[in-house]
Amino acid sequence: MIHILSSDTPFPPLEHALVKPNGLLAAGGDLSPERLLSAYRRGIFPWFNDGEPILWWSPDPRMVLFPNELKVSRSLRQTLKKKRYEIRTDHAFSSVIRACAAPRRKQDGTWIHHEMIAAYSELHRQGIAHSVETWINGELAGGLYGVAIGQMFFGESMFSRITDASKIALVHLVKQLENWNFGLIDCQMKTAHLASMGAREIPRSCFVQRLKELIREPGRNGRWHFDYTYLEN
Repeated sequence: MIHILSSDTPFPPLEHALVKPNGLLAAGGDLSPERLLSAYRRGIFPWFNDGEPILWWSPDPRMVLFPNELKVSRSLRQTLKKKRYEIRTDHAFSSVIRACAAPRRKQDGTWIHHEMIAAYSELHRQGIAHSVETWINGELAGGLYGVAIGQMFFGESMFSRITDASKIALVHLVKQLENWNFGLIDCQMKTAHLASMGAREIPRSCFVQRLKELIREPGRNGRWHFDYTYLEN
């Protein structure tokens, strides 16, 4: 059974999420900052196509990346060491989220439509959503965006216009989060791309337990400025 939310209806317990499709918990509500933050604090995220009702998910198992488990391939390590790029944070959030929304090969449409762009742009204005960007020769080559609460980072999407550009941004994000004592990066659903970089699935119950601990820790709101680079390690 899918729970139907009105503007003031709270989320149901995660145990009510469907097995098929994995993690579908509720429909409806809105994408206000209050609703989104309430969702993230409970281990829930929105994912729906344009024109559909808002759908809320909490899959079991959950794909996560522990910062100290990051895997960097030999070829990516060489790319990082050449340092032919610049990492910027929160410099071009709008460009990053719109690039993430662009159509991709073997993909019909996008779930990052105008409603989602507006919602996360507002979180960015509030210093809660952040972008990490790879710039090459003065051009935005790739990057990612997500939400930070306490010492927890919720990854949303990434894009590349040049080979490895999103991976470069991810490596710098993970290393910086580790340096800031963040404990976990939520990757939501399993992908081969993230698994190759050390992400793995854990039971939802374990995810929620760790989530509750990390969101209580002091956070880093406002515009981010990285003080760590990959080459320093």
